[in-house]
Amino acid sequence: MDLQLTGQVAIVTGASKGIGLAITRTLAEEGMRVLAASRRSSPELDALGVTHVAVDLMDPDAPAEVVARALETFGRLDVVVNNAGGPVPGSPLPHAGFLSRGDADWHGILEFNLHAVVRLCRAALPVLVEGGGGAIVNLSSANARQPSPFNVEYSAAKAALTNLGQALSEEFAPQGVRVNTVSPGPVVTPWWTDEGGAAERFGAMVGASPQAVLEQVAPELMSISVGRLAHAQEVADAVAYLASPRSGSTTGADLVVDGGLIKTA
Repeated sequence: MDLQLTGQVAIVTGASKGIGLAITRTLAEEGMRVLAASRRSSPELDALGVTHVAVDLMDPDAPAEVVARALETFGRLDVVVNNAGGPVPGSPLPHAGFLSRGDADWHGILEFNLHAVVRLCRAALPVLVEGGGGAIVNLSSANARQPSPFNVEYSAAKAALTNLGQALSEEFAPQGVRVNTVSPGPVVTPWWTDEGGAAERFGAMVGASPQAVLEQVAPELMSISVGRLAHAQEVADAVAYLASPRSGSTTGADLVVDGGLIKTA
């Protein structure tokens, strides 16, 4: 299916690995010109030949700089994918629970997962409206609907992000900008698989090896219907569809890619 994205310009945040890398690769393969934003690049991202901008999105000025760089490089902007999120560097997830987290932990999670998205949307929306429309896709989480006791502040931040997308869709759809959300469940990414990552940390909590966590323990404990964690490409495909004019009547939606983790509507 031709997604009609050839020649359009996209910003993708958190683009150097995991879901963000898969999204960047998919949009580039669809013929888009992609500005990949992340703290640092990676060999896999460099191999795609897209334009990379090194930014820390927790810097309040960074989102506007990313939009300005896209306009300077490509002269237009059509799609924004707010993928960056997750734990703040130096404060990995999962953790022991609500009482183990202080104000600084909450502030960091909200700054990275919500406020940075607010700022990028604030910078991009006037450009998208002036250009005749476009699409914003925000990456939330299944935890926005089904909170985890191991990641309370993360779940709360993602719930706010989902709400933000729905509110923006109402305001800006009449001006030609569609805003949608993709909410992945657990996805096999470096966030899980890296040394010291979620599989290792979760395994230490339940007495299992990281490999067992990925292949059996996590899918069973989370009651994932398909019996496995999702692949990053499955999330990227959902994002590409929502970025595409082929989804022109879809706005304010939250597309869940969770393998059946969430059992209720």
